[in-house]
Amino acid sequence: MSNKLNNIFKAIADPTRREIFNVLIVATTALSITQISEHFDITRQGVTKHIKLLKAAGLIETNHKGREHYCSANPEPLKEIRDWITFYEKFWENKLNKLGDFLDKKSQSNA
Repeated sequence: MSNKLNNIFKAIADPTRREIFNVLIVATTALSITQISEHFDITRQGVTKHIKLLKAAGLIETNHKGREHYCSANPEPLKEIRDWITFYEKFWENKLNKLGDFLDKKSQSNA
């Protein structure tokens, strides 16, 4: 598994980080770290640590305006997770279809 994919999974593994990401998706605009912090019962520093992991995974983009840092969501990296899951979905679907075919043949030969 690629390091990039590992970073994405690590970032979304934590419920607070998923909620921060969700807040930014719903906002549809960049929010300051202070505005994001207002949604949580943790310190601004705690929110900043979560944002750093989300940013490292490419799920959040930040920019500076004066002294304030603004964050916006970037859902593009989630496509890599979708592709990874799709591969295994197809794999298991194929295996289950083969099992179904085998069981159908077995029940027909026993009839």
